[in-house]
Amino acid sequence: MHSAPHDGVRRDRLRHVYWIGGGSGSGKSTIARRIAGRCGMRLYDTDAVMGDHARRMPAEQAPYLGEFAAMDMDERWVARSPREMLDTFHWFHGEGFDLIVEDLLALPADRPVIAEGFRLLPDLVRPLLTDVSHAVWLLPTPAFRQAVFDDRGGPAWGFIARTGHPEHALQNLLQRDALFTDRLTEQTRRLGLHELRVDSTITEEELARQVSMVFGLEN
Repeated sequence: MHSAPHDGVRRDRLRHVYWIGGGSGSGKSTIARRIAGRCGMRLYDTDAVMGDHARRMPAEQAPYLGEFAAMDMDERWVARSPREMLDTFHWFHGEGFDLIVEDLLALPADRPVIAEGFRLLPDLVRPLLTDVSHAVWLLPTPAFRQAVFDDRGGPAWGFIARTGHPEHALQNLLQRDALFTDRLTEQTRRLGLHELRVDSTITEEELARQVSMVFGLEN
C-alpha cells in the first residue's frame, strides 16, 4: 500500500493531477466539478469506476472485496458494528487503488486533471505527489453528514432502503463514516497534507475557493 519501486516515475507523470479526497458526502464531487469547469481541467471521478475496478481486480488482490461481495445487504450494513465495517471495507484498504493510478496514467496529459473520491487515501496518494499543494482532503463533521443523508431521504435512500432495518443500517453507516473521517484526519496530519473541515456553515462557493487556494489556483 505504500511506496513502490516505480513511484518516482509515476510521480513525475502525475505531476499535472490534483487530488480531492475525503469523507463520503463531504462535497468532493461538487467542488471538483466547479473547479474543473472554471479552470478547464479534466475530471476523474473514482466513484464512477468502482464497478469497473471491482470486475478487473483478480480475487487474490481483493480479499476484502470478495468477502463483501459474498454478504447480503443485512450482513453488510446491519449485523456488523461500525468499527468492523470500517476495518473490513475493501476500498478503505486501498484495494483497486493501482487501477486508479493506471487510469490516470492513461489519460492525455494535455491539461490538468482533478481526481476525486473517498478512495484517494492519504497514505496512498502521498508517494505520488511532487507538490503537497496538489492534494486536499475534505473532512465532514458528523452533523454535516447527518444533514446530507437527511437531504437524500434518510433511511429511504439508496442501498440503505434495501436492508431489513434501514434506520439501524443508516446509523451504522454514519458511525462508520465518522470513524473513517477520524482516520483520514490522523493520516493527513501525520503526513503533512492539507485538510479542510466541512460543516453546515460553509457554502459550496466558499469551499471551492478554499480548495482552489490550496491548489494555488487563486491568489
